[in-house]
Amino acid sequence: MIYLLEDDQNIRDFTVYAVRNSGYEIEGFSLPSAFRAAVAERIPELVLLDIMLPEEDGLSVLRRLRQDPATARLPIMMLSARSTEYDKVLGLDSGADDYLAKPFGVMELLSRIRALLRRTEKQSAGDVLSGGGIQLDEARHRVLAEGSEIGLTGKEFDLLAMLMRNQGIVLSRDRILESVWGYDYAGESRTVDVHIRTLRAKLGDAGNSIDTVRGVGYRFHVSNNDSGEATETE
Repeated sequence: MIYLLEDDQNIRDFTVYAVRNSGYEIEGFSLPSAFRAAVAERIPELVLLDIMLPEEDGLSVLRRLRQDPATARLPIMMLSARSTEYDKVLGLDSGADDYLAKPFGVMELLSRIRALLRRTEKQSAGDVLSGGGIQLDEARHRVLAEGSEIGLTGKEFDLLAMLMRNQGIVLSRDRILESVWGYDYAGESRTVDVHIRTLRAKLGDAGNSIDTVRGVGYRFHVSNNDSGEATETE
């Protein structure tokens, strides 16, 4: 089930029609209060969220979802007429997994929906990755930094897992985009930078294990005086 929170009836009806015709179950809401009531009864697989709304803005709705443990890792795509780089960064920094500016094409919208849903459909191998004071449990979708559990969005979790699985290897922004966001994701390298920044902030001191390699990308690095390396256990 996909939930769409959009107060413009024309856009809401058009989006619901397009998504439903592509084989997805979707329900549209015009008010945040109605949306919250629906989430309380059933948590969707994906949320499409407008920013300019009555009652409260979409960024506030987004923050509420991220603060609730039940929806903290729920895939969320912002749909907004605000298309500046600042607006996109603000949305991603607030916890969105993707940001699509209006007006948007149906093909691109569906492509991004598929990319987000693929991530939720992936079956974990059950590995536990550790290093640099971080422990990432893929089966439980759980991250500990210096012994404290850290709440990450789905994309932040996948990004950290990719970096830890490739310890010591410099990963380009393009490679990260392809692996974490999907080959058909029409995003920009700035998306990776924003998620790296929020990921480091959430990890605290343990975030220092993520190195920036200027002009190339990022690398998960454990210093020699660290107690261990990024390893996998079954």
